[in-house]
Amino acid sequence: MRNMGFVIAGSAAMIVAAPAVAKDRVGYQAIAAGSLAQAEQTIDAERAIFPERPELMLNLAAIYARTGRSGQARALYGEVLGREPVAMDLADGSVQSSHLLAQRGLAKLGATIASR
Repeated sequence: MRNMGFVIAGSAAMIVAAPAVAKDRVGYQAIAAGSLAQAEQTIDAERAIFPERPELMLNLAAIYARTGRSGQARALYGEVLGREPVAMDLADGSVQSSHLLAQRGLAKLGATIASR
């Protein structure tokens, strides 16, 4: 099964999944605008309905990483790794596994913590 969202790599341990449709249900637009609290609220509401969607977990982990909640970010990346991998479309047109994206998020999180 292929996820129809986009995933882009950002700065500061951020991997963001974006929706392929105009309605932002994964917090992408809010994250891109720097409205992390709004994005978190959107993602939390969607996770109440779709708790296993990896793009929601990846985006929430990115928010946690950017807001200093590295333990929570690590836990969400671990949740993604504990589930079946899902193919995700990237902003550059390539397709990556949700597992690879979670591993990259963990690596960026580790690099961010190590640089402090």
